[in-house]
Amino acid sequence: MILKRTFNFLLKSSLIIGVLMLVSCGENYVPKPKAYLRLDYPRAKYIEAKIDVPFTFETNMLATKINSKNVGATTKSYGLNLEYPTLKGTIFLTYKAIENDKKNLASFLRDARKFTEKHMAKADEIPEYPYVNKEKKVYGSFVEVKGNVASPAQFYVTDSVNHFLTGSLYFYAKPNYDSILPAADYLQKDIKHIMETIKWK
Repeated sequence: MILKRTFNFLLKSSLIIGVLMLVSCGENYVPKPKAYLRLDYPRAKYIEAKIDVPFTFETNMLATKINSKNVGATTKSYGLNLEYPTLKGTIFLTYKAIENDKKNLASFLRDARKFTEKHMAKADEIPEYPYVNKEKKVYGSFVEVKGNVASPAQFYVTDSVNHFLTGSLYFYAKPNYDSILPAADYLQKDIKHIMETIKWK
């Protein structure tokens, strides 16, 4: 009788322990919050770019390489690359002199617009912000291109008489909007600073 009770007790205990073990082994799946890559960039320090072109502007000291070359048949067209090795990006600038009684200005504006329109197929949104500085005679537009596009920002500025400058931002990576967003935001501020500090010679 005692043996039977002991056996029943052990059997019940084993079943209870077994059930508790099965229940405790189950994993509770809790959705994890979205993780974002935290990238801290140094505060921008701007200096005047020392380049022999028909305008001056201030550039971020992070732009360690600034290359300039003639891109036209004459010395009235220049290409400038502001390279940011730590951000793996480059701001490409192209300067063109306005000639022929402003006839080529319309062509320059058309080309700048077409360049932005090329990104429409892959862009989620393309907000455009006009820029006007009457005192410095600088008029233009800044365009942010949101989405998985090759160039997340473009701009142009002109005095409508002699000078026209256009620029675009590129990264040395496959376009992925979420991953380049912190660097794109940082360099877009640099582009706006370039626009604000342009002085025509």
